[in-house]
Amino acid sequence: MKNPVVIVGAGLSGLQAASLLAAQGVKCKVLEARDRIGGRVLSTSDPNRPDLGKFDLGPTWFWPEYESAITGLVKELNLETFVQYTKGAMLAERVQNEPPERHVLPENAGARSIRFIGGVQSLIDAVADTIPPGVVELETRVTAIRQDEAGNITVETALADGKRKKVSARAVILALPPRIVVRQIEFFPSLPPNIITDLVSKPTWMAGQAKAVAIYDRPFWRESGLSGFASSWVGPLQEIHDASPETGSGALFGFFGMPAKTRRELGEVKILNLVVDQLIRLFGTSAQNVRAILYKDWSSDSETAVEEDLAPLRYFPSYGQPPKSGVWEKKIIFAGTETNSQYGGHLEGALLAAEQAVFEIAKLN
Repeated sequence: MKNPVVIVGAGLSGLQAASLLAAQGVKCKVLEARDRIGGRVLSTSDPNRPDLGKFDLGPTWFWPEYESAITGLVKELNLETFVQYTKGAMLAERVQNEPPERHVLPENAGARSIRFIGGVQSLIDAVADTIPPGVVELETRVTAIRQDEAGNITVETALADGKRKKVSARAVILALPPRIVVRQIEFFPSLPPNIITDLVSKPTWMAGQAKAVAIYDRPFWRESGLSGFASSWVGPLQEIHDASPETGSGALFGFFGMPAKTRRELGEVKILNLVVDQLIRLFGTSAQNVRAILYKDWSSDSETAVEEDLAPLRYFPSYGQPPKSGVWEKKIIFAGTETNSQYGGHLEGALLAAEQAVFEIAKLN
């Protein structure tokens, strides 16, 4: 019996690759270092107020106008979605100690963005449900991948209880951020230098970022004709959006403008105090009535970020497949959103990368 295809990483790309392989009757195994599936998808609620809803601390949207893979998958899995709230004026905070400017954007100024009821985790869970039981193994960290002279592959792992396990594989799909592959997995024989250079040059999408979500009883800003969208040159949040569920509570989320190193120096408590102060400046005194606040700094997540990712991105990275060369050419296949040249960084990119990886596996038969 053939050894399984081993997929390293249970984010959207790894799970979709497993789903596609399973549908073709190809035996596979997914190894995930974390204690959860989803990777950079993280939909969570406040443990003290789960009634307020689930909120995305990772990716939030997709755009059906030009992202066909995720649009088709959402339809196939019968997932519930809703349109991002954008009605009303936006705010621009340009100068310290001056009131924000209010701008009414033209209707249909941007592509319509779509959110998931229950957060993007609902997509992750639905894809996972299409994979046979026992395929995904959590808290299983891949430490090394070996290929012997006969071309046989052994994947070495470390488990949460300190034990080690070896898995034989016919091929390996690496559904991880490229820099994590280089920094956390040893290869015997080594990956060719040109591949290592390529992987290290690809910044991990979102790895230097952090997100904060302030949750309220209701989306009070809408009553003042505001969309919840704001941009700031003052900070700490650089870009803010309405993160409210379709019904019920209200929420505002923002991406940080301050670099990862500054966030580390300030600490979470001080940062979140600054966030609330900024929301009060922008949206008025009602913004002080925060029911819960969620925070995720991806730069301190060791399964996402490496030291190089702490530097803020100054440009959109050049993503795509690494070069093919050396003894690993038909043994290792790269997936994950950073390996898709057109939609790198998006959920769409993760899905297209999974499709490409499964296509490559099919060619090996």
